Amino acid sequence: MFYQKSNEEVLNELKTSVKGLTEVEVKERQEKYGLNELKEKEGTSTFQMIIDSFKDPLVIILLIAAVVQMFLGEMVESLVIFIVLILNSILGVVQSKKAEGALEALKNFSAPMAKVIRNGKRETIPAKDLVPGDIIFLEAGDYIPGDGRVIEGQSLKVEEGMLTGESEAILKNSETIEKEVPLGDRKNFVYSGSMVVYGRGTVVITNTGMTTEMGKIAHLIENAQEEETPLQKNLEKFSKKLGIWITILCLIIFIIMAIRGLGGKEDLTESLIKSFMFAVAVAVAAIPEALSSIVTIVLAVGTNTMAKRHAIIRKLHAVETLGSTGIICTDKTGTLTQNKMTVENYYVENKNILENKENLFYLGMGLVNDSQIDKEGKLLGDPTETALVDYIIKNGIDYKEIRNKNSRISEIPFDSDRKLMSTLNKVNLDNIMFIKGAPDVIINRCDKILGEDGEREITLEDKNRLFKENESFSKNALRVLAIGYKKYYEPKKLELDDEYNITFIGLIAMMDPPREEVFAAIKEAKSAGIKPIMITGDHKITASAIGKKIGLMEENDLALTGSELDSLTDEELDEKLEEISVYARVSPENKIRIVQAWQRKGKVTAMTGDGVNDAPALKQANIGIAMGSGTEVAKGSAEMVLTDDNFVTIVHAIETGRTVYENIKKAINYLFAGNLGAIIAILFALFAGWENPFTPLQLLFINLINDSMPAIALGLEKPEKSIMDRKPRDPKEGLFTKTSLKAVIGRGIIIGIVVILAQYIGDNIFHGMGEAMAFTTVVFSRILQTFPARSERDSLISLGIFTNKYVILAVVVCFGIYGISLIPSLRGIFDIPNTFGFYELGTCFGLSFIAMLLMEFQKKISK
Repeated sequence: MFYQKSNEEVLNELKTSVKGLTEVEVKERQEKYGLNELKEKEGTSTFQMIIDSFKDPLVIILLIAAVVQMFLGEMVESLVIFIVLILNSILGVVQSKKAEGALEALKNFSAPMAKVIRNGKRETIPAKDLVPGDIIFLEAGDYIPGDGRVIEGQSLKVEEGMLTGESEAILKNSETIEKEVPLGDRKNFVYSGSMVVYGRGTVVITNTGMTTEMGKIAHLIENAQEEETPLQKNLEKFSKKLGIWITILCLIIFIIMAIRGLGGKEDLTESLIKSFMFAVAVAVAAIPEALSSIVTIVLAVGTNTMAKRHAIIRKLHAVETLGSTGIICTDKTGTLTQNKMTVENYYVENKNILENKENLFYLGMGLVNDSQIDKEGKLLGDPTETALVDYIIKNGIDYKEIRNKNSRISEIPFDSDRKLMSTLNKVNLDNIMFIKGAPDVIINRCDKILGEDGEREITLEDKNRLFKENESFSKNALRVLAIGYKKYYEPKKLELDDEYNITFIGLIAMMDPPREEVFAAIKEAKSAGIKPIMITGDHKITASAIGKKIGLMEENDLALTGSELDSLTDEELDEKLEEISVYARVSPENKIRIVQAWQRKGKVTAMTGDGVNDAPALKQANIGIAMGSGTEVAKGSAEMVLTDDNFVTIVHAIETGRTVYENIKKAINYLFAGNLGAIIAILFALFAGWENPFTPLQLLFINLINDSMPAIALGLEKPEKSIMDRKPRDPKEGLFTKTSLKAVIGRGIIIGIVVILAQYIGDNIFHGMGEAMAFTTVVFSRILQTFPARSERDSLISLGIFTNKYVILAVVVCFGIYGISLIPSLRGIFDIPNTFGFYELGTCFGLSFIAMLLMEFQKKISK
């Protein structure tokens, strides 16, 4: 690995020097390595996506039915079917197209230009022309154009959180790292797509294009498999089975009717066409062609609900997937925590020192500090330093005033070798050097301590006590700084030797604190049977401490680093998986492996992320959740984006997802119960030797009235009270559970019985009346079925008749649409006799109302 080799070894291996490459060498290497750019494989064409959308078995049956009806002259019916199918196809393709572009966004991270030495001269070239062995120069504000080894660095700080998950910029140096370390700890290496935020440096390019860390992520994104949602899988399986059964049913109906026609007075050809038309009409009636549209509409409504709660859904089916989520793999910084360093605790020998606002402790925090406050009053600077300023401001101290009042005379900037920063300030009549840095370094350099009675000699006992305090803070995941001071009689320029013989003032303990609302959200997630897991680029001790504090990590839970994870086989990981609640210092490959391990156990897994490094895992997960503050690459790979970067929003989204799925099931159950009722009536009439209860046009009109509005209204039901007290739905669970299947069959039989009774009553008047009463009763009973279909568990009384205003509206509109068939000039089209009056209408409504009461009674029997 290049980071484990010296500068000389790296330059020799790459056959280059600090004078750069020649044009001849560059051309040879470009032929060997190619251009410095990310490549992507061809995606599915729009035309192919449209073709794929018509491969569903039920869609194929409907297409065949529409074509046949068109040839038989039934243009209106066939046109309606074509329009519905085309709209569904367009909607699906548009959604898929929106989801593309993660790799395109990744390309935007590549630096457009690079400062390089070629032929011994410094020049600026397009970054795509870089090759391994090129020497480049970096300064603040530059995007890094390729992976490379730092040859020289002057306070070079690089923001690479998009790759490592680290929230702070990393100080780079040119020193060799002998042991193997994770990507985030390679201080002598820089990566393509990251950004220089401070200082400058010289780097030799080691990897370009698809061989960079960014390129590896692009490859992972391409190869990560997008999982179908449980609903998609269930609908696909059910569609195939339903298609087979409907085909068999229609063949049976056609054969029986054709055989009957042979013995009748009708012309044979006319009889066969009539039989075929009716069989096709039954197929259209049995298939809920609006199902896809209804599912899409309900999902879209769920999407709008989530948007109001800070969750933007990019892919509609993600709403339903959320409902079966059993695992949430979440980042720490900004999602579980506030993403703001805060002073949590401190230690000073002299407790009375804090009573004076101009004491040395507060002055040290404010003066050995480079933070600034902009015109809007926002703190700018290193998160650790802004935390110190925020703390002294909260204690009633004017930061600008103490900076202006106590001018800086000299300074020694912080560097990672010394782990110290010092400034010399004019404080009243004194010249005081304040120093802050790593506690172990400062404590060992102190010869005095600021005690109750002022300065005194520091003892070994004092130092041991300070080390113990520092260790106690660190174990609680607190980042600790020490502050000291030293007085001078005259102003001077500070030198490194001045940073000895210091007087110790105190310790400051900081952390990025958890969000207040996270505690309750973690508890709610666990009560809903969901396991939250922290996956972070932070250190193991810090991550574990936060995990325990918020209740995510319990007594016997484990924490693993990325390196420890790499040492486990898949079998060993599967064995320990359910005990691991925290993963620290992880790589992109680690994240994908964790997701895949849970998916092997059949768990629907959600993964959060904000950086480029998160994109492959977001795509691999059943539901990828990107942060609104994150990169466009992460958002492009995710199904959902959190505008507030808050874990609580995920839990709220899961509640909405569960509600949406339940409501979709209610709509599906409603549709199939109604269709089953009509088919039972048809089959009874067929085998009993009665006339068909419905004409083909009536069957199509029944679908028009009953299939859309009531089903959509059911999709808008409010969450049931116990929705978050249930375990996640098993993704292997079929579309119909035992409970829902009983409800569907029960309601279908009830509808079938009342329709048969209506036909019997009508036939006793005369044949045409039986057909009209069967048609009216099936319409009415399916409309009124909307009320009991609102819940499989709760009665209409306990739900409240008027609590879903959309159901009331749907029922009223459906009765209104049915009223069209009673218009005198249109009665003939719908085969409703002129003598069909209030008695017949009242009888049909009465039978339908009894059916609704029986459906409600069915719930009590089921309980």
